[in-house]
Amino acid sequence: MPKLLNPVWNEAKDPKANRYTFREPSPTVRADVRTLVGYAPKELCVAVLGEKGAPLKTPRTIVVAGGRTSPVTLVVAEGQQLQFDNQDPFPHKLYDVGNKGLQPVEIAASKSRAWTPPGPGKYEIRDQLAPSIRSWIVVEPRAVAVAYPDRQGSFAVEVEAGKYTLQGYFSGEPVGKPLEVVVKPGPDEQFIKEAVVVGEAGGPNAEPGK
Repeated sequence: MPKLLNPVWNEAKDPKANRYTFREPSPTVRADVRTLVGYAPKELCVAVLGEKGAPLKTPRTIVVAGGRTSPVTLVVAEGQQLQFDNQDPFPHKLYDVGNKGLQPVEIAASKSRAWTPPGPGKYEIRDQLAPSIRSWIVVEPRAVAVAYPDRQGSFAVEVEAGKYTLQGYFSGEPVGKPLEVVVKPGPDEQFIKEAVVVGEAGGPNAEPGK
């Protein structure tokens, strides 16, 4: 996971962007702690892919707060409605890069906006009023469910019995290796023996799942 970094942070390093105010590093804080790293619970999405997915009957909520979205990458089935909830005390004007359907309409503080992506593909979401926002919606017709690993890399997901593929997604792209799993009719709780790899096998990006 440390090697997975939202590209918005690399954009911010550009001196011309005027996005950072640098201070003298504290000698009491280790250099590895000061390094920006990806945050698995909101940035690394594990998609459960089946023969055919179906949208949820209720909208999937994406929270906009603190200059980020939660989650950052989301994989949904075709036809899934999304709801952007602005929990900041100021407005946001989200849009999709490439103008595929999400127009830059202002979302006032404490208000929401619904949107259904028009079809399969990757949608990069940005904000005209907050350049730190850069997130992705992936419309995958086979998407059945998604999960987000905790800090230890564990996750849980509820699905019907059947054969599935677990695939990690980061910054709108599949990462690592797909893992084929079989969910039996019982028991209710079943563990995955193999790790869901989202980087080099055996390296720091290997994320175990449940």
